[in-house]
Amino acid sequence: MVQEQIIIDRQKCTGCGVCAAICPYRVISMKDGIAEHSGVACFLCDHCRAVCPQEAITTPLQSATLGLVTIEEKSEVIGPGTSNVPALVALMRSRRSCRNYRDKTVPLAMLLDLVKIGTTAPSGTNSQGWNFVVLPSREDVLVLGSMVSNYYRKLNRMAANPLLRGLVKIFGGDSLGRYYRNYFASVAEALRQWDEQGMDRLFHGATATILITGRKTASCPAEDALLATQNILLAAHAMGLGCCLIGFAVEAMRRAGSMRQKVEIPDDEEIYSVIALGFPAVAYYRHASRKLVEPRIVRLATSRR
Repeated sequence: MVQEQIIIDRQKCTGCGVCAAICPYRVISMKDGIAEHSGVACFLCDHCRAVCPQEAITTPLQSATLGLVTIEEKSEVIGPGTSNVPALVALMRSRRSCRNYRDKTVPLAMLLDLVKIGTTAPSGTNSQGWNFVVLPSREDVLVLGSMVSNYYRKLNRMAANPLLRGLVKIFGGDSLGRYYRNYFASVAEALRQWDEQGMDRLFHGATATILITGRKTASCPAEDALLATQNILLAAHAMGLGCCLIGFAVEAMRRAGSMRQKVEIPDDEEIYSVIALGFPAVAYYRHASRKLVEPRIVRLATSRR
């Protein structure tokens, strides 16, 4: 038996019609003064349940709570214009990429709560096509780091060959040449420091990692995964953790199928973020500065005249 997507309690419904007006797929309509779901598949945006003043609507296929363990979960809705905007901006500006961590394990419950918080991000057509892989210990991070390092050892050997760079440029563009000019030397030095000194220039001593993937069939998997990533970054900072995006690991995992298999990423998903996490060993006293930006203001309505 197929479970209903939306259930409307006819005894509670007062016929205000706000659920029908807000439904983006128009699968809710008014019949005899009562809201009615057409039974046609919708994308479960949950707007109807959230907007109903009588709590007459339930969406049994979804959970109204996140099930957070390490922090208090509040159910109150913060309406537009009612939050502390300066505090929000200060949080955004205070979060920095951390590259210096304490030798302290992040509790698994905190990592799982971060994943749950990540899922509060918006997604195209509410597909929620993201997935998450949690590596909960420093030992796990080191295994991933070793795989990533081996990938770049091979890539550096290829890039160091001028004949191969020339052939790739002729037949496949200048990708290997660009890598050689922009990254070869710094990657070689990072590998040397790891081999000779045990210096972790990739994960910077982080004790946990969260990988974020997106289902390839989703309408906009990259955007969905990166929005979830930002939620996790901000929440991690608020929870007392440091974090850093590891782009070199993302690129390696996109090109090395064996790495994807090792961390159990199926073929129908793509990797978009690798977040290093841990308790920071450094404190910052000022916000990060930013380049001033001048947006382009385009008045399309005026230009048509």
